[in-house]
Amino acid sequence: MITVTGATGHLGRLVVEQLLDRGVPAAGIVAAVRAPEKAADLAARGVQVREADYDRPETLAAALAGTDRLLLVSGNELGQRLRQHGNVVEAARSAGVSLLAYTSILAADTTSVPLGPEHKATEDLVRASGLPYVLLRNGWYLENYDLAGAVAQGVILGAAGEGRVSAATRADFAAAAVAVLTGDGHAGKVYELGGDEAFTLAELAAEVTRQSGTEVAYRDLPVDEYARALAGFGLPEPVARMLADSDAGLARGDLHTGTGDLSRLIARPTTPLPDAVAQHLKP
Repeated sequence: MITVTGATGHLGRLVVEQLLDRGVPAAGIVAAVRAPEKAADLAARGVQVREADYDRPETLAAALAGTDRLLLVSGNELGQRLRQHGNVVEAARSAGVSLLAYTSILAADTTSVPLGPEHKATEDLVRASGLPYVLLRNGWYLENYDLAGAVAQGVILGAAGEGRVSAATRADFAAAAVAVLTGDGHAGKVYELGGDEAFTLAELAAEVTRQSGTEVAYRDLPVDEYARALAGFGLPEPVARMLADSDAGLARGDLHTGTGDLSRLIARPTTPLPDAVAQHLKP
């Protein structure tokens, strides 16, 4: 039994769909979700849908019952994730899962990106659990960039300078998770995952310009000014600050990797930037 947490989120849903596409029987997949009604389409395809709320440990034992391999998709509530992840790790330990895969962040043990500490602390919990594990240290998702909005506004704002980001599509990161969940020999491994070809945000803007036919420029801002701009767009201040500080980390090289781990896991090159941009701009 393969269980995927957060299975109605962007990444988790892709993992479940790719497991089905790979031929894993639907009855052998558990979509562990906070709101089961949001997974009705998966249930209609024969996937087992079980309630699993990271904040309610009492839901997790039943959700993970019979699980052989577990993908713990990291939560998105800043400041709450270590406690939430700990609840899942403890439930996995009690359930005796044979492999726990966790979606962490690139270079979690050294990164200056603000998301790093909670991921590093979760990695420590996973290691201390005694369970066989694999750490999927995902780099930046290309979908983090609002390219349609960039076309509408004619600009990509950031504070990344000339830093290069090894971004990849969520589908590529999902494929890596599927490879680990369905393959062997991954226990104890730490994979630093990113796209094959890193790019600057200026290069991203140029590619968006080429494909859209609309001039899109990259405007580099001081970190504090970028945080204020994001807050002005309606983002909560902590999220705006996190994103701005992440761009500062990008400028320092924290979101760049040359390991090739992602393309090796998925047994193909990662999606090229032009193709990824085309997919993202598609109506």
